[in-house]
Amino acid sequence: MFEDDDDRTYEVVRNTEEQYSVWPAGRALPAGWERTGGRGSKADCLTLIDGLWSDLRPKSTRERAAAR
Repeated sequence: MFEDDDDRTYEVVRNTEEQYSVWPAGRALPAGWERTGGRGSKADCLTLIDGLWSDLRPKSTRERAAAR
């Protein structure tokens, strides 16, 4: 969606299913997404996400699996 731009600052965002993404800093977020506080270059944000998001399943799927 967004071109690679080394000069742009990005933020780490998370949705209600605890899935992460990068989003250009200063832009309005889509409904259902929140800022996590991570901010920097796209590469920095992706590195942060890599450390935060080890289970790629949506939250609802993880909760159903844990309830079994």
